[in-house]
Amino acid sequence: MCAHVLVAEDDEMQAELIRRSLLAEGHTATVVHDGRAALDAARRVAPDLVVLDLMLPVIDGFGVCRVLRRDADIPVVMLTARSDEDDVLLGLELGADDYMTKPYSPRELMARIRTVLRRSGRAAVSDRREDPVVRAAGLAVDPVRHEVRCDGAPVECTPAEFEILLAMVAEPERVFSRRQLLEVTRGTDRASTERAVDVHIMNLRRKIETDPRRPARLLTVFGVGYKLSGSRG
Repeated sequence: MCAHVLVAEDDEMQAELIRRSLLAEGHTATVVHDGRAALDAARRVAPDLVVLDLMLPVIDGFGVCRVLRRDADIPVVMLTARSDEDDVLLGLELGADDYMTKPYSPRELMARIRTVLRRSGRAAVSDRREDPVVRAAGLAVDPVRHEVRCDGAPVECTPAEFEILLAMVAEPERVFSRRQLLEVTRGTDRASTERAVDVHIMNLRRKIETDPRRPARLLTVFGVGYKLSGSRG
């Protein structure tokens, strides 16, 4: 079973933990940190399921769930830090398919996601997606085999480089700050710093750019961070 899951969680470390767990299960993921971005991403990527934190900024999870249920039939698994029964009941009344109260086990969350996908009928669609590879801008990143190809040629990456590339290929044209890319590498390089992110990007450019001094794929967005220029597929 391979699905594309939208993760809407304002805690970046929690969101990254969920993203890594999804990739380990063979899924792909888009991660956002506020309710407005969640609705925009849902329209853009048409996910198979949404993992939705109730305490989102800009538009809270209740508002996001209400719009998702009005505009589409996307399964929703709610995350809440509050055990108030009224909150849980309201979320379920708005159409959430399941909920989990923080703190939770990532393994249990993955089990809930599998159950909701299967119950909603999305599992049948997802089962036909035998290829877990994420593609954009001539790059193909396989989160299961931990392989990278650029224009068909294999690319050797360090664990940190792989995680950065996987995050950027999954969301081309998104601008990532150094801090966000640093969080992506936390599981592979805990001693890393924001300055180390620049080194990882420089090394990746040597591996995937025709001319690393004039990059066409991994672009610098001055004063903000980096982005992968190109489209999915």
